[in-house]
Amino acid sequence: MARVCVFGPHPDDQELGMGGTVARLAEQGHDVLLVDVTDGEPTPRGDLATRAKEAQLALEILAPSAQARAGFGFAGRLRRVQLDLPNRFVEHTIESRHKIAGVLRAQQAEVIFVPYFEDAHPDHRAVTRLVEDARFDAKLTKIEMPEPPAARVPGGGTEALPVGGACYAKWVFYYYATHLRWVADPSFVMDVTGYLDRKRASIEAYRTQFVLPEKNRGVVEWVEASGRYFGSRIGTAAGEPFFTKEPLGLMGLDGVVM
Repeated sequence: MARVCVFGPHPDDQELGMGGTVARLAEQGHDVLLVDVTDGEPTPRGDLATRAKEAQLALEILAPSAQARAGFGFAGRLRRVQLDLPNRFVEHTIESRHKIAGVLRAQQAEVIFVPYFEDAHPDHRAVTRLVEDARFDAKLTKIEMPEPPAARVPGGGTEALPVGGACYAKWVFYYYATHLRWVADPSFVMDVTGYLDRKRASIEAYRTQFVLPEKNRGVVEWVEASGRYFGSRIGTAAGEPFFTKEPLGLMGLDGVVM
């Protein structure tokens, strides 16, 4: 199974853009690491402690359940790590690139997910560029990368991430969590039928962002409507769109929604 890194400029971006896919991949047996590049603060509501609790709750919601583990027999794992780049001030620096490369090495990432590269939010654009370049840095020999912080795990507690060796992720996929008012033109759509309720719950776990501010409650409805729309484009109940700059290879039709 694949080792996956899902990068979000702020806690909640991964849930908004691909929460259903995160849950599905973990239940299918993949090793998924959510990487919050900033802590998301300051914001009009909330504080560091509250945002951390919200991110942990979202992790619990998307993690494979005991029932899923029993049913599949091969459910993977989902963890979350918090980096220390400054919210609203993310810059493309060697230091930041190497912090991200250290995470990629620790996870020995084979697949990377990042926000779509066209976005009104400077942090989103900066993080995507950083990860793209860190992907290359992670494979360089004769250079050490910073040791990543410990990852949070479902149920509470933390788990140390190893200092990994050089690696180069095979794939970079772009998810849509953009602030631009336009409809995505994806390369492919992931079927997330049966995961839309958990995606919604994981977004609503961020109460300071999407429940308490009345003006932001519509975001949840928009995300849910988007999920139904993209599901309809592939003939399923729900879907999440993704983009790739490189051709996606197939070995047959087994994984294609028919």
